[in-house]
Amino acid sequence: MKSCGSMLGLLGLRLPPAGFLLLLPFLLLLLPATPAPHRASYKPVIVVHGLFDSSYSFRHLLEYINETHPGTVVTVLDLFDGRESLRPLWEQVQGFREAVAPIMAKAPRGVHLICYSQGGLVCRALLSVMDEHNVDSFISLSSPQMGQYGDTDYLKWLFPTSMRSNLYRICYSPWGQEFSICNYWHDPHHDDLYLNASSFLALINGERDHPNATAWRKNFLRVGRLVLIGGPDDGVITPWQSSFFGFYDANETVLEMEEQLVYLRDSFGLKTLLARGAIVRCPMAGISHTAWHSNRTLYETCIEPWLS
Repeated sequence: MKSCGSMLGLLGLRLPPAGFLLLLPFLLLLLPATPAPHRASYKPVIVVHGLFDSSYSFRHLLEYINETHPGTVVTVLDLFDGRESLRPLWEQVQGFREAVAPIMAKAPRGVHLICYSQGGLVCRALLSVMDEHNVDSFISLSSPQMGQYGDTDYLKWLFPTSMRSNLYRICYSPWGQEFSICNYWHDPHHDDLYLNASSFLALINGERDHPNATAWRKNFLRVGRLVLIGGPDDGVITPWQSSFFGFYDANETVLEMEEQLVYLRDSFGLKTLLARGAIVRCPMAGISHTAWHSNRTLYETCIEPWLS
């Protein structure tokens, strides 16, 4: 009877040498490992709240991000909550800067900012003063980017004897500028007073000369994308087009972003951003001011697409 080796020989097959068989397990160890299936990783998301808010207000938004982009590191900054949100905005900018800097340092691919209402102004100032920020998407969620000029419940609580027509007397004083709301109060009937007295909005808008204007503009233009969200049924931001850098003229006619001097002069980079296709405008009707961060349709339409 012929051996197995002989049969293989007749078939033209040869067994490998015995030594090779002994080395085979070790040779297999030298082969490159099969790569693990690639799982997309998302950039960290930083959320900055608005006036009288706290991190708890964003529990729905956090849930939506976790559902659609699992594994995303989301930080809802718990600073200047409640009445502390009335602190001067430059003080808040410094506090938030100290909080976001370490997050950015650990994210070489960049981060996304979602900033609601007053928080949108805080974030815009952060983009101006941080030389090495790495913000990919700055999502401004119903924020009075060109200022506020309207009677709201917040104002009536804070200044019960003042109406919008005479609030400039308080807001454009050194005392008034100690309140965050007055830092972006923009009275179209007293433009000279606004330009001279505003210690915050007029500066980040580049409407008043200051030694950091060029550096701030350069820093702001580091942003990858500016997403502007707001709508006509907001009920707080006045005019609501301020969320899109529109605002009243002296006759209280709303001029859109492209008609504003800060755009035409490109004083802090809006015109440059639009020219490179880096501004996204997402207006949505039927949403009140306190519902922007909990509306699922709004999230899926205006926020989720930009959280790469």
